[in-house]
Amino acid sequence: MAYGTSLGNLGVYFQTYGIMDFLLPFILVFTIVFAVMQKSKILGENKNFNVIIALVLGLLFVIPHITGNYPLGYDPVQVMNDALPSISLVSIAAIMLLLLMGIFGTNLTTEAAPVIAIIAIGFVIYIFGASLQIWTGPYDAFSWWTSETTELMIVLMVFGIIVWFITKDPSAATPNPLKPIWDAIKSGFSKT
Repeated sequence: MAYGTSLGNLGVYFQTYGIMDFLLPFILVFTIVFAVMQKSKILGENKNFNVIIALVLGLLFVIPHITGNYPLGYDPVQVMNDALPSISLVSIAAIMLLLLMGIFGTNLTTEAAPVIAIIAIGFVIYIFGASLQIWTGPYDAFSWWTSETTELMIVLMVFGIIVWFITKDPSAATPNPLKPIWDAIKSGFSKT
């Protein structure tokens, strides 16, 4: 990054004076909490209560980051700063996919929206898990997973499939859960 330019200096200024670590996370948390409180009307129509609750939660989110004493062992502000750029990338990718589908004349937006939402949710879970170091690192949630665990899971899946084939009712037709997705893809490409 070129720090000699004025934009580079602006970035250094933001980092030096705590705008990246205090102000932007506070504004984001405050806005989200305030919007949810306004929309849900948990405390009624009084806007002042919603402002106070959002203010307190926003400050409770960022002040321990500034003082450096989060009791949970991880810093939510750092997790948010690590995760949000990747979340933005997933959002842009989903919008670009919808734009490309519109350019090529496919009308998959209603049919593909659930699939895109499921994939996006998967990416969000993965991104926040990586930011929290759940997949690797000090909070490794899969430290118990060994090669023996993998072998046991494969044996259990094979055993389950065999039991399902033996006990299934041959007269009952089992619907294919992927058929609606496949039909939407076929109909979308046949319209072009």
